[in-house]
Amino acid sequence: MPTIDLKKGLLTQAEQLFSPHFDEREDATDISLLVIHNISLPPNQFGGQHIKNFFQGHLDSGLHPYFRLIEGVRVSSHLLIQRDGLVIQFVPFHKRAWHAGVSSFEGREKCNDFSIGIELEGGDEIPFTSAQYQQLTQVTRALLQAYPQINQQRIVGHSDIAPERKTDPGRHFDWQRYFAGLG
Repeated sequence: MPTIDLKKGLLTQAEQLFSPHFDEREDATDISLLVIHNISLPPNQFGGQHIKNFFQGHLDSGLHPYFRLIEGVRVSSHLLIQRDGLVIQFVPFHKRAWHAGVSSFEGREKCNDFSIGIELEGGDEIPFTSAQYQQLTQVTRALLQAYPQINQQRIVGHSDIAPERKTDPGRHFDWQRYFAGLG
């Protein structure tokens, strides 16, 4: 099972890549929400380095017409789980990753302030892989142990906290399978 180094805010079994798209949390002890997302670059295409480059701030906008639409956007997530199950960490958990944008949970605005964001490589209309569910379940167990303010009622999709703007993780994300795996 993956473990978390609380001093460093790192998932010990993840590949570590630096993203400049984060800042300090107002309260580093207030980590009480887990937000599940999906991403693919270009949309609905998988593999390659595009997501990594995007989160690291050096996506070449000339490689695809869609990339021109997101040129200059500063986004990151704490974790990315690729289609093959590889887990990559871009931002330490005790730092504020820029994944949720304008958002609200239970009347509290700015979910980035108190949440951890996990991106699954995927799209709204494409099923996720067994490897992704397996890794997401294991990572979530580690997060629940490390950050006890997060519980199953405080695990949401991006669409739950930004319903006017976002649809991810999409209708193909199997919440029942995911929660059953958590026990």
